[in-house]
Amino acid sequence: MDIDKTETILITCGRGIVPYLSKEVGELGYKVESSHNTGIEISASLRDTMKLNLALRTAYHVLYLLKKFSCNNPDELYKEIASFPWEDVVAPSEYLSVISRTDTPAINNSVFASQKMKDAIVDRISEKCGSRPSSGPGKDNVVINFYWKDDKCWVYLNTSGKKLSDRGYRKIPHKAPLQETLAAALLRAARFDGSQSLVNPMCGSGTLAIEAALIALKRAPGLLRNNFGLQHMIGFDPLAWIALRKEMNARSSKKLPFRIIASDIDKKAIQAAKKNAQTAGVERMIEFYVCDFKDTPMPEEKGIVILNPEYGLRLGSAEELEKTYKSIGDFFKNKCSGFTGYIFTGNMALAKKVGLRTSRRLIFFNAKIECRLLEYEIYAGSKEKNGNAPGALEL
Repeated sequence: MDIDKTETILITCGRGIVPYLSKEVGELGYKVESSHNTGIEISASLRDTMKLNLALRTAYHVLYLLKKFSCNNPDELYKEIASFPWEDVVAPSEYLSVISRTDTPAINNSVFASQKMKDAIVDRISEKCGSRPSSGPGKDNVVINFYWKDDKCWVYLNTSGKKLSDRGYRKIPHKAPLQETLAAALLRAARFDGSQSLVNPMCGSGTLAIEAALIALKRAPGLLRNNFGLQHMIGFDPLAWIALRKEMNARSSKKLPFRIIASDIDKKAIQAAKKNAQTAGVERMIEFYVCDFKDTPMPEEKGIVILNPEYGLRLGSAEELEKTYKSIGDFFKNKCSGFTGYIFTGNMALAKKVGLRTSRRLIFFNAKIECRLLEYEIYAGSKEKNGNAPGALEL
């Protein structure tokens, strides 16, 4: 394949994350040409996907458009797919996976579409090369994504392979952990860039604290992974890949300018968080404490304090959590003066128990749960003294 050919690239993400992904992509020097609920489109080359896969913190997949066409039935699908020069993309020695999503009256089973796609691809390669690649559900090698909407079809090379949220450091997930890409988006929404302290009580398996450390160190999250889909395509440039990884690694800082503190009352949670931080290479950058969230040590340098308490939906009881949410409000008032406080929750009824006025409410989705990132500007002194700022609290 010509890895320098410019084509449409679809970068996917979770619901509610598009604004943060768009900003990330812009910071990398690319122009967002269009967007929808779970992704954006840019124009770039396969060579560009190397940087995108290594650098993006809030994306799921980086998909390079191979072909788009009109199609009305499975036979037309097979014919269109078989006409593409797959022998220039997939080597017969490779392993192929096809992922399909369909919303068309022409077919009622995306699995059948995947099978039809796979047959057309391997038949073409077999005809041209004399042998065919193996295929199956694994996503560790060449991955092709296929979308069929009404009579329109799009075929993409999935240059990421597995989701970019699978950083590889979360060896011990503990209870209902945040997905890494969601944690990164929450930190961007909280305007965390490493130039301030961050405190994360109720840290669970440590995802927020670890992502914060990676951001503060300017360490590309993709450096934690050794395998991407793009490495298995014909035309992959291993020397350029190695050089880019070295360049990105050289940009990383070796120490944090401010403190990152994580605590949890559950000793097993802290053990999991420490192990995950160690795997991510940031265990020395985070201060871990086993304690009730109200007893979390607070740094002198003001910054951000962010909590992700239980919602009372999957974990715990809403009634039991009412006191916890009220205590979070007390914690903010009594120990977090000068900080910006954040609560990420999927239960707004419980959030009201915090008893403080929010300055921002941002919508995110944790799996299928609609959640809010609630921001609290916590000021010492009177509202008048602080200029009646929105969300200011009289302590």
